[in-house]
Order: sequence, then structure tokens, then C-alpha cells
Amino acid sequence: MKVTPDMTIGELLRLDENIVPILMRAGMHCIGCPSAQGESLAEAAMVHGIDGNMLVAQINDFLENK
Repeated sequence: MKVTPDMTIGELLRLDENIVPILMRAGMHCIGCPSAQGESLAEAAMVHGIDGNMLVAQINDFLENK
């Protein structure tokens, strides 16, 4: 399954909990927050000043190569 920017953080974590370190390295340290679970990856990236497309690419690369 390919990750897209409109997927929520909750969906990503249900897809593969091993995505957490990628998000944490990018500066998203509030992964466990209840409100973060409903945020899209694009929204979370914007709030944290991160390039969402780069993050999507990193996560998809991780999923393809695991």
C-alpha cells in the first residue's frame, strides 16, 4: 500500500507502527496525541514546517524496502 499525504497519522500507525521513527526524526514528536491521530500527514507536515512530499517519499521507500 502506498502512503499518500491525505492519510491520517492514525491510518499510518495502523498500517505499520515502524513508521513512528521516521515521523519522530522529521520532528513530529506528538505522534501519540489524540488530536494528531486525526490529522492528515500533509496537515501535520505543514504545522511542523516539514516538506510533506519528502516525508511521503521517505515513508513509501521504507515500506517498499522492508
